[in-house]
Amino acid sequence: MNDLPLDPFSQGGLEGFAKDFRAGKVSSEAVTKIYLERIRAIDAKLGAFETVATDSALATARAMDLLIRSGTDLGPLMGVPIAIKDVFVISQMPGPKVGSNIDLPDVMGSEEGTFIKALRKAGCVFLGQTKAVEFCLGITGHSSPRGTPWNVSDMENHRAPGGSSSGSGVAIAAGLCAFAIGSDSGGSVRVPAAFNGVFGLKTTAGLWPTDGAFPLDPRVDSIGLLTRSAKDALLAFNTISAILFGCGYQPRRSGVRLDRLCLGVPENHFGDNVNPQISNAFQKTNQHLQERGCLFEKLTVPEAPERAGYFPVSMPSALLSILGKENFLSQKHLMDPVIAKRIASGLEVKAYEFLALEDKRTESRKSVADRFIGFDAWVSPTTADFAPLVSDLEDPEKGMTLAMGMTQNTQPANYLGLCAVSLPLPVDGLPIGYQLMAAPGSDQKLLEIAVEVEASLAQQA
Repeated sequence: MNDLPLDPFSQGGLEGFAKDFRAGKVSSEAVTKIYLERIRAIDAKLGAFETVATDSALATARAMDLLIRSGTDLGPLMGVPIAIKDVFVISQMPGPKVGSNIDLPDVMGSEEGTFIKALRKAGCVFLGQTKAVEFCLGITGHSSPRGTPWNVSDMENHRAPGGSSSGSGVAIAAGLCAFAIGSDSGGSVRVPAAFNGVFGLKTTAGLWPTDGAFPLDPRVDSIGLLTRSAKDALLAFNTISAILFGCGYQPRRSGVRLDRLCLGVPENHFGDNVNPQISNAFQKTNQHLQERGCLFEKLTVPEAPERAGYFPVSMPSALLSILGKENFLSQKHLMDPVIAKRIASGLEVKAYEFLALEDKRTESRKSVADRFIGFDAWVSPTTADFAPLVSDLEDPEKGMTLAMGMTQNTQPANYLGLCAVSLPLPVDGLPIGYQLMAAPGSDQKLLEIAVEVEASLAQQA
């Protein structure tokens, strides 16, 4: 592996490539070829990709090179090779398997959705589709139907990559793309980000359109990014959003300063059963930021524990409504047994119980909006523990306990309609994440805060 070419975005990130690309110092075709070579060399073990689109990726890269030389500039993401979670319809690629071997119902259509079209308008190069946990219903990343990607933080032992955007998390961590697209309904971007030591963004649900993607639960589904850094995520977010909202990309100067931030630290729920090493790293990070002027205030979020009663009802019910009862029962033998069991639990859910839970969530979202007054963001560890061994997940009871710990701190953001990010913490050993959560619709400001926190932590390291 010594002759493996270096990840071309590892130093300058998206911004560095954009400058060099426009200066003629590097081509999209050249960096695309490097990523394809890295994928060929190491993805056989990692298993991050479901499909690699070599021919179409190179064709798109060459087209981007011709366009930029002719004076046509599509924006900061032009010519950037990316990986996309295998839940989206993408032309010239196989229909998404969504981590499953069953025949999926036709709920996505055959046309690319609004979000994928926006990526094309941005000039992104699609390297391929990354693996997902079956129906996106799995936070550990373990997947018996399509295989479990290898967490690159431990190349000797197969550890959980986090899910359900497992392939996207591994792909960016292993340097197999410039950035990756994921989806997040309960932590499916942030947990892979934390476990693989990268940055993860969960956008506010409904901000980025999800048409053309397989729905887990449309009430909480959101599209997210997995990137090397908060800085890369901010650039990608602003560029994609400008296309989606038709406002044109305009770089702007952030007004965020650490010494003007008030960050909330929930005293309940988010600190429960957290590994002492992670808790210690979290406290040290808060202390570091406090020394640089951040104001920290404790608060209670009584609505956060409600997520434990909501998701075991909402997600199986939503999936059954998509798959159909008879279709599910006739094909459940082809599914991951743990996921099939979780979906089957929805057969016992009564409509009035689900509606009562949804009504309660609506009220809780209103309450939390008021709780954010005076706070720029709330902070917590992203996960309660480190990435476990995949072998630990084979015991269903132990696996469920581990999964609950992984979603403890991430699901509240989905339940309460927040946007959230996970920053990798600079600690020895396995990666962990530092989560920032913010009020609905404040995604850009949250990313700007994350950029400042990231820069400060880099100085600490």
